[in-house]
Amino acid sequence: MQTFFAGFCGLLLLAGAGKAHAQMTINGAGATFPYPIYSKWFDEYAKVDPSVRFNYQSIGSGGGQKQITAQTVDFGASDGPMSDENLAKAPGKILHIPTVAGADVVAYNLPGNPALKFDAETIAGVFLGNIKKWNDPKIAATNPGTNLPDQEIVVVHRSDGSGTTYIWTDYLSKVSPEWKQKVGTNTSVNWPTGLGGKGNEGVAGQIKQTPGALGYVELIYAIQNKMPYAEVKNSAGKFVKPSLESITAAMATAQIPDDFRFSITNAPGEESYPIAGATWLLVYEQQKDAAKGKKLVEFLKWALNKGESMAKDLDYAPLPDSLRDRVLKRVDEIKM
Repeated sequence: MQTFFAGFCGLLLLAGAGKAHAQMTINGAGATFPYPIYSKWFDEYAKVDPSVRFNYQSIGSGGGQKQITAQTVDFGASDGPMSDENLAKAPGKILHIPTVAGADVVAYNLPGNPALKFDAETIAGVFLGNIKKWNDPKIAATNPGTNLPDQEIVVVHRSDGSGTTYIWTDYLSKVSPEWKQKVGTNTSVNWPTGLGGKGNEGVAGQIKQTPGALGYVELIYAIQNKMPYAEVKNSAGKFVKPSLESITAAMATAQIPDDFRFSITNAPGEESYPIAGATWLLVYEQQKDAAKGKKLVEFLKWALNKGESMAKDLDYAPLPDSLRDRVLKRVDEIKM
């Protein structure tokens, strides 16, 4: 009997030890734009709190918005703020937590990979299908002396619901009345021309393997894939290379409301890159699961305090201190 009792107690102890080491999984889904930095944050945070693991599906901002609304994930991620209409569909109040900012770049595949410059009118003309060849006079006008081939432009865009697309179409709607009228701004639009690719990864792959291709990807995807990307003429009339500095300059001009839904495309200022945008984590103000909610809040505070310092190494712009302080106060309002 004593042997049985000792063995039974031993089994209870083992079960207890198993529970003590059980990991909590927090599930998220959405934007591919910030996937490189979120992956870094989740890996680093596992060292800070080994009891929690983040499972993030990089499926595009449209998917992130849908899944957080349906409550099939613990957090969503989007590079376009949710519309009033979509927020109204949610069973509770969704908070927008801005994390970092990045840039959509004009990436291309041409012989010799020449350094190119584009203005707003030309970019809109290409994506509307009005400018069809690389040696079009409008492209030649901003690239004097560059040998542009008599070759069809193969436009590449996102096929999935995407915050990268939201930033791109938000920019085009601001600079082209024709684009605004015919296509508009959204995470997914009816494209006038071009091939679709899934995720930033898919678009980058399509451009790399298609001679004459031109498309848009987030800056780090262009850098990682060693793709050439253009300087773009900003609202001050200056050609600006997408970079940490020019994204930060654009973000510094933003008028940011209390709900943190804002746009920094076509920003004023001589140093601002015009196709820049923030990215957000989407979380319910009232958490369904108190234990998960507590862990999620702890992660958000760590990300805003410690994670921001990792942004620059991955070519994202960290939040300005004044904005970060406001966001931290909002995180404190999350209820369990």
